[in-house]
Amino acid sequence: MGGVSVKGLTKVFAREEGAGIVALENVNFDIRDKEFICLVGPSGCGKTTLLRIIAGLERATSGEVRIDGKEITGPDPSRGMVFQEYSLFPWKTVVGNVAFGLEMRGVPKDRRLSIADEYIRLVGLEQFRDSYPYELSGGMRQRVAIARALANDPDVLLMDEPFGALDAQTRNRMQKELLALWEKTRKTIVFVTHSVDEAVYLSDRILVLTPRPGTVHEAVDVPWPRPRDRTSTEFATIRRHVLRLIEDGEEPGKV
Repeated sequence: MGGVSVKGLTKVFAREEGAGIVALENVNFDIRDKEFICLVGPSGCGKTTLLRIIAGLERATSGEVRIDGKEITGPDPSRGMVFQEYSLFPWKTVVGNVAFGLEMRGVPKDRRLSIADEYIRLVGLEQFRDSYPYELSGGMRQRVAIARALANDPDVLLMDEPFGALDAQTRNRMQKELLALWEKTRKTIVFVTHSVDEAVYLSDRILVLTPRPGTVHEAVDVPWPRPRDRTSTEFATIRRHVLRLIEDGEEPGKV
């Protein structure tokens, strides 16, 4: 199960001199099990900080995050994280990278290699099982990172601009591949992006954050079935609405 509940969450970064920096303030939202959520908002609004708090990599100053009623107090295999920078071990092969988390959890070698191979097949990299990261393209490296996160069978998959460093063509292909994986695994996904187009294409709902201190400006439903036509009137309508929310929030005196 992967239902996420964020209540009254505030994050203040302390400074040696003067008042601290309030990154997030009184953030509240709920995510249903198996839901695909995108977080968007102006640069510096706290999207990545919020994701890291859900992952247990940062501690909130106040408020709480719960998954299926259990409060998050630190990192846990029930939450998988995929970063923009791939974060692969260059000295390990594809199968070694995908199996790493299982190895750290003490899963026997035969079993962890079997699980790793299953997810390598799922992301279509069987022919590159024994390749090293430097031998792979950017899109292939990110597929390895996704396979590594999924191999631990997390309830929630957290993705921090995972396709931000890719060229447009590869990015569009990875979006389609991610949706195919989501349909197969039905994991709850929380996906940070700067691209409103990407958010509308991927998500069930888009959470629009305000400028710092970030809080939820509006939750926008994206009700149409997938795959979605980026050239359709419905797509353009939602895209314009989300862009307007972001732009309104950036204007002085508006939230």
